[in-house]
Amino acid sequence: MNLVIDIGNTRVKYSVCTQNEVVKTVSVDAFSPALLRTIKQEYEGLESAILSSVKDYPDELKVALTKQFDTFIELNATTPLPVENCYESKETLGKDRIAAIVGAFDLYEKTNVLVIDAGTAITYDLLTAEGQYLGGNISPGLEMRFRALNQFTGKLPKVEKGVVKELIGKTTEQAIRAGVQHGIVFEVDHAITSFKENYNNLKVIMTGGDAEFFDKKLKNSFFVHFNLTSIGLNRILQHNGESK
Repeated sequence: MNLVIDIGNTRVKYSVCTQNEVVKTVSVDAFSPALLRTIKQEYEGLESAILSSVKDYPDELKVALTKQFDTFIELNATTPLPVENCYESKETLGKDRIAAIVGAFDLYEKTNVLVIDAGTAITYDLLTAEGQYLGGNISPGLEMRFRALNQFTGKLPKVEKGVVKELIGKTTEQAIRAGVQHGIVFEVDHAITSFKENYNNLKVIMTGGDAEFFDKKLKNSFFVHFNLTSIGLNRILQHNGESK
């Protein structure tokens, strides 16, 4: 069995996987060597691990992973992948983005796929039917847009997402909520339409913490896969085992 660790901007998600599927996924505030020991005790069959992190993490965690697993991979720009990475600045490519692309490849091989990760930022990434990752776009996420209006202006309040029934807000709070939420829906819908015009039979996958926000709000259809990054990391781990 495999342990997959995904350290994001705000949360850490770890998954226990077989070679072909995600068995269990847990979200925590932080991942420590103590937690690692607990997981190893609970799942005695864990032999391989992979870690993806979008930020720095303690050296002692890497040491613990190296010691406690027969195979440990720290995902980086040189890690062999089952897809062709055509991104020019591979060193700056978010590891969560490439992992999600590999997850899409695992689920929908030989298909044009647009992966939309709605989290701290919204990322749009394209995988071709030929297994090439071409790149994508990065845009502010929902919470970031609300926060930016508050932080970069003198008087606009910090507003939380909520139900928006009207196109036009009649108070400042309503106007901010309508502007942010309608705006992000318009953006995502238009992005999907534009990608569909350029890539035939495009399948759209949504993942990330705000994926559910877009349910029944978009004109375009999409599939939600919350474990997409974990699926991708597990596939990368499996691919590297096959490459040895």
